[in-house]
Amino acid sequence: MKKLLLLLFLGANSLAFSQKTTQPLPEHPRPDLLRTQWLNLNGSWDFAFDSTFVIPTKFAHKIQVPFPWGSKLSGVKDEADVAWYHRTFQVPAAWGSKRVFLNIGASDWHTLVYVNGKFVGEHKGGYTPFDFDVTSFIKAGQTQRVDIRVDDKRRMFTLYGKQGYGNARGLWQTVYLDARGADYIDHFAVYPNIDKGTVLIKAYLGGEASKDSQLSLKLSNGQSAIALVKKGSTIAELSLQLKKAHLWSLEDPYLYDLTLALGSDEVHGYFGFRKISVTPLPGSKIPYIALNNKPIYVQLALDQSYHPDGFYTFPTDAFMKDEIIRSKRIGLNGIRTHIKVDIPRKLYWADKLGLLIMSDLPNAWGEPDADMQRESEYTLREMLKRDFNHPAIFSWITFNETWGLFTHVDKKSIYTPETQKWVASVYRLAKSLDPTRLVEDNSVCCGRGHTETDIQSWHAYQAGYEWDKLMDDQSKNLFPGSQWNFEKGYVQGSQPMINSEFGNVWGYQGSTGDVDYTFDYHKAMNSFRNHPKMAGWLYTEHHDVINEWNGYYKFDRTEKQTGLDAIVPGMSLKDLHGPFYVSTGQEITWAGKAGQTVKIPLHLSSMTDLSGDLRLKISFAGVTAWGEKQNHWTKELPLHFAPWDVKALDSLAVVLPKDKSVNTLSFVLTNASGKVLHRNFAHIIVEEGNLKPSNPKMEFVTVPVERFSASLFPDKQWSGVLGHKVNGAGAGYFEYEFPISGSDISEVRFMVEASSKPILGKDRSDAGKMDGDYMLGKGTFDPGVNPNAYPQTDVYASPANLRVSANGINVLETVLADDPSDHQGILSWHYQARNNKLDEAGTYGYLVQGLIPPAAWQVALKTGKLVLRFESKRGGLALYGDQSGRYVTDPSILILRK
Repeated sequence: MKKLLLLLFLGANSLAFSQKTTQPLPEHPRPDLLRTQWLNLNGSWDFAFDSTFVIPTKFAHKIQVPFPWGSKLSGVKDEADVAWYHRTFQVPAAWGSKRVFLNIGASDWHTLVYVNGKFVGEHKGGYTPFDFDVTSFIKAGQTQRVDIRVDDKRRMFTLYGKQGYGNARGLWQTVYLDARGADYIDHFAVYPNIDKGTVLIKAYLGGEASKDSQLSLKLSNGQSAIALVKKGSTIAELSLQLKKAHLWSLEDPYLYDLTLALGSDEVHGYFGFRKISVTPLPGSKIPYIALNNKPIYVQLALDQSYHPDGFYTFPTDAFMKDEIIRSKRIGLNGIRTHIKVDIPRKLYWADKLGLLIMSDLPNAWGEPDADMQRESEYTLREMLKRDFNHPAIFSWITFNETWGLFTHVDKKSIYTPETQKWVASVYRLAKSLDPTRLVEDNSVCCGRGHTETDIQSWHAYQAGYEWDKLMDDQSKNLFPGSQWNFEKGYVQGSQPMINSEFGNVWGYQGSTGDVDYTFDYHKAMNSFRNHPKMAGWLYTEHHDVINEWNGYYKFDRTEKQTGLDAIVPGMSLKDLHGPFYVSTGQEITWAGKAGQTVKIPLHLSSMTDLSGDLRLKISFAGVTAWGEKQNHWTKELPLHFAPWDVKALDSLAVVLPKDKSVNTLSFVLTNASGKVLHRNFAHIIVEEGNLKPSNPKMEFVTVPVERFSASLFPDKQWSGVLGHKVNGAGAGYFEYEFPISGSDISEVRFMVEASSKPILGKDRSDAGKMDGDYMLGKGTFDPGVNPNAYPQTDVYASPANLRVSANGINVLETVLADDPSDHQGILSWHYQARNNKLDEAGTYGYLVQGLIPPAAWQVALKTGKLVLRFESKRGGLALYGDQSGRYVTDPSILILRK
């Protein structure tokens, strides 16, 4: 029901603004820089594709501003590179003789503005706000006309980012008017100093002050201050000692509201009283990012910040708010807005709700020539100016994976020393503009390194079984003076090390992440928490986008199923993101023979400044090949934890049960009062074990899933999970012959693990065709086309009808609810070949059982064969063997004798 309500909520939010009676995004776009006298111009505008510089007299379309043309929410298809917008407006009489400004939140790329047919001004750039004083163009007492021409022709030096995932064409942020005084405040910057308890505010005027005046400040805590502004000044400063200073933190994101007034001009905003720095972990020299002088283990998601219907622009303010809530509710403490300067109101919700932000400068895709460098530096200056007062932002990233930094020389792409020097200079530029935050020169990947940086970041997309080795290697190379991860001529200092991108996406051969992410994610979390030199991580990604399908959420932000709660009741992603963590290391599955002893390594990670005592409850339980649940044992251990500590616990020696089975070691960590702080688990598979049920009168008979006696699926039939699973598309059947004999039979039951089997993209005749440039959004839109793909369980089910018959007699008819793939597909993950490829990893089915009528098995006694047919009427059929799915069983029968 919760999933249904979420779908209804998202659907309502996607449709509400599209109705002509509702203005899209009616809220003030800048809560950090707000004037009460303002007029929102979002809504229906006349629109025409026209590359001339003559204001059109006819407009063929209506467009919903501020959605980029080409997006569904704009109502206009993408048919050309240049377009004109037109609408009328009236200046509110209450504004009196104040100056009137037209503000555009963002427009991509070359924008020309006309008011009442007169040219007002132009702007070049795609991400940052600009405004024009239109006072002299306004005709008193009349309806005013505004026309805007936007040229978005592709230019290789512009900061295109990943707009192939949805172009930000034309106006894509709120357009509005506001009224300002003769002397007005263009913007302001707040410098909190928590060590001294003071705050400094720099107000930047829109021009030279026309006369001597006063700048006044009022805070929501009742404090105020005044500064003199001399005629000719362009900047004014105010400072004050805060009374009972209230820090901004993730747990308590307190914001001070403020009002600045200069003559008749008044702006409202806010700030958070907090500090971003680097500090060593207590008792060590390991550097960590610090919030308010305390280390913080950053746990982030890459947020490409796209919406399927609005591209760069979100449909509602509520949707933007929920983007932040989506991260917090799974236990993350931050996101990285990826190569997009995000919308101010989304940043506002991060400020208000308490979520850290890494903010990227978008990249160009050409060469780092003079035009590209000019565009990058301009946008960097403007984004830092616009977003300086957002306490959620803790770092700026100037470049990503060296995109746009290669020069082509002799048919080679080279990251030249000259470009490296320029990158270092851009780092220094950002530091000079904002000394209060951390700056990364380049979020490093693919053999390229840092120059000058505040964070030692690196990307790694790889299989889950490779994490411990990589983490060991990188931890060894982390020390001042190390050249690891740096370009020639540059060395590491005392920067904190974080992984700033990882995930299944791109991690397997040609993969775009369209597979259960939870299994390898679990492995990564286990490994990361055993390596305290890594000060945090960043998972790719917050939500799926176009052809990257590795998100916590789908592109429409509906839920994906992790399967964690089904393995350990109450467990969720938050258990993998908490301050306390019990890790078995990279491995989370083991296999062996009955009676064998397996040693499971255990570590306790406590990323907190507290110390104390805990209790660890360990339970060992499983399910046999014939479906019998077994609770083997439970024990509790007392543990002591120290601040910011990772320590090895005694290894756990587990004697494997006698029966063939799949078993779970569950770990539940509680504090002294019994509150659950963390849950985790590992699996142990008994491969060679007893196959005789505990009831001596019960006989268990199995047939390997691949050894069916007959089958017919006209659409398609094939195998998966290295031959341990059989698939049939559409309508069809698999038959199995079971030996049966004796006159003392009283009951016969059947058992099989089964799921539906829809046709995925990779299952079609054109399987594996994924032409196009993925970085620019020109690859596949099909999450199931990649050879490694098996899309994760989500809210969109693919049911099938299953009929089971024995020797022609109907036994059972049921519905297989879905074709699931998530962490519950234990065997389908464990038995994958470690060759950087996946074969239907994470897939599993439902344990289907039933009683076979006596008439069926009595007939079978005459031939010695009981023939079971598993038949799909629609939706396809997949059957699992003892090395696939989640039950360590093949198609089976259970014979109860008298």
